[in-house]
Amino acid sequence: MNTAPPIPPVRVTMTAEAAARATHKAPPCGSPAPAGRHTREAADRAAALVDAATAQAYARDGAVCLRGLLTPAELSLLRAGIDANLAAPSPRAIVASRPDDPGFFIEDFCNWREIAPYRELIFGSALAAVAARLMQSRTARLYHDHMLTKEPGTRQPTPWHQDQPYYNVDGIQNVSFWIPADPVSRAATLEFAAGTHRGPWLMPRTFMTHEARWFPEGTLAELPDIEATRGRADAPHPIIGWALEPGDAVAFHMLTLHATGGVEPGRRRRVFSVRFLGDDMRHAPRRWKTSPEFPGLADELPAGATMDHPLFPLLWSDGDG
Repeated sequence: MNTAPPIPPVRVTMTAEAAARATHKAPPCGSPAPAGRHTREAADRAAALVDAATAQAYARDGAVCLRGLLTPAELSLLRAGIDANLAAPSPRAIVASRPDDPGFFIEDFCNWREIAPYRELIFGSALAAVAARLMQSRTARLYHDHMLTKEPGTRQPTPWHQDQPYYNVDGIQNVSFWIPADPVSRAATLEFAAGTHRGPWLMPRTFMTHEARWFPEGTLAELPDIEATRGRADAPHPIIGWALEPGDAVAFHMLTLHATGGVEPGRRRRVFSVRFLGDDMRHAPRRWKTSPEFPGLADELPAGATMDHPLFPLLWSDGDG
């Protein structure tokens, strides 16, 4: 979603755990994906995390807060994975902060096959089961992972935007988890414009130069001025957000408008996002480069097909466990 300047070295001291796990390579693309955790334990944990009120809030607002989504052991996996990722960013990584920013903002995508802790977290936790309950879907299929780290003092904001217009999928049953590995204050957290997941699709633009590099100019509506009604009782889309502790998460729909500011000096913000697809999601090849990009997928998966491909393993279906 940004033009990527060269990536300078990121100063990371990788733990022994991260180094050991990072040496465990995933199978090559196109080989069978490892089995997910289809257990009663995952189903019970999902039911505890997503009760009827939480599911209703997700359907109404397009975003909810999930306290304690990760166990302490899962949080350790997450931190090990992010450490390994920062120590050796993939070719897909981008720097999303300006050269004169006193901090540093880096993003990386689609690394679950290469980084063992990411893979163990995604496949061995209750994330897919929680996703299925939030989406009200019989199934939950992994779409992709996304690491976002803002170093202390980073000023670069992430402007209001929807995610789905950048992607190569259509449908409404989807969810993204935004999971911090560090405490996140209310001022630095991800915010949402409640109810915007009901549409319409809005014009995606590059974050720093505001260019329309995806849908042609004029083909989608422009973003409304969300900030103009911040705090007003009559706001059509109230702004919601939560301070978060490590292991907490927010879950949001790919069409929900969201944004975040920079981070305070002395406070680092490492975040891992995992995105899932439900029953009605379909492949929607674009004429332009999507973010993230899946090179060659259009040759293997026709338009309108379910995302049944080794890149997008099915991790949950009802009746499992």
